[in-house]
Amino acid sequence: MPDQTLKERIRTDLNDARRERDKLRTTVLTTALSDVRNREIELGRDVADEDVHALMTTAIKRRREAAEQMRAGAREELALKEEQEAEILKAYLPQQLSEDEVRALVRKAVAGGAADLGAVMKQVMPHAKGRFDGRELNRIVKEALGA
Repeated sequence: MPDQTLKERIRTDLNDARRERDKLRTTVLTTALSDVRNREIELGRDVADEDVHALMTTAIKRRREAAEQMRAGAREELALKEEQEAEILKAYLPQQLSEDEVRALVRKAVAGGAADLGAVMKQVMPHAKGRFDGRELNRIVKEALGA
């Protein structure tokens, strides 16, 4: 179904994971659908794909931070599990931008007159939000501005 919403795709993938007895994917996708349902209750409406993208981005960020903490606590096996979960969720994000594409966006913003971090970020974020890591974007902008 090409006109399937992201929420429906997650539900379909969850059913596939259950059939395949893939415990990790089943757990991750069940949690993701639960987050989606909670967001719908919060908003009082069905979620749009953009809402789901935001939820996935947050979930991936949480798992990456947890993996860093696990590594700091010398718990490599738990860190790897968190990273595997993040990889599963990445499949539900829009096509990610490459670093070169982001650098081109930053150069365009600077050429267009944006002279400080805030101005450049304001122009680039609508194109990069959910498609490129915010910390990396910040680093690239600072490099471009020579800060």
